[in-house]
Amino acid sequence: MSIETLEANATKHAIHDMLESQIKTAEAKLQTLKARAEVAKANAEIKAIADLAVEKLDIHRKLQELKKASEGRWEHAKADLVLRITAFEKAVERIEAKVKAL
Repeated sequence: MSIETLEANATKHAIHDMLESQIKTAEAKLQTLKARAEVAKANAEIKAIADLAVEKLDIHRKLQELKKASEGRWEHAKADLVLRITAFEKAVERIEAKVKAL
């Protein structure tokens, strides 16, 4: 083999190794980003759950108000409570679907 051929092979090998190293570095960064995204997603779900805990307390308060509502106010209070409960249930279902997807 000539010196030129050996040098060409060495250059190709060096370039191959460099590219392989770049790919491995990019893959490692991708894994780190994926882990961070999963944590961020989990943190977002935790915040959403905390927000729903506040909403749950408000719904319970509205339920107590419904018990005490006068005849004229009762229908309006009931309709408001039904809307809040429906929205609460949908929010819980969205969080449940996201958590299952994690």
